[in-house]
Amino acid sequence: KEQDVKYKSKEISDLDQAIAEASNDRSGARTELDSVMQYLKALEDKCVAKAETFEERQARFKAELAGLRQALKILEGEAVLLQKSARRTLRLVRRRGLAA
Repeated sequence: KEQDVKYKSKEISDLDQAIAEASNDRSGARTELDSVMQYLKALEDKCVAKAETFEERQARFKAELAGLRQALKILEGEAVLLQKSARRTLRLVRRRGLAA
């Protein structure tokens, strides 16, 4: 009977050790899984195309339209300056042509 108790005690000790090792393995695997899942989430955020919402598209369109309107005003102002400059040049050429 004493031998039986000794054998069962050793078996319990071995099983406790196996449980501790399995728990450590599980903990390590869980930590690794969490890291991999974080990395996957980061990749998905970078790589997966997301459709713009209507509000985002509308805001982008309004900003683009405002920029185009501003560019048009600038170009119209430059066109007026070029026309005035061309008229002055033409007047000077005519005056010199008449004076010569």
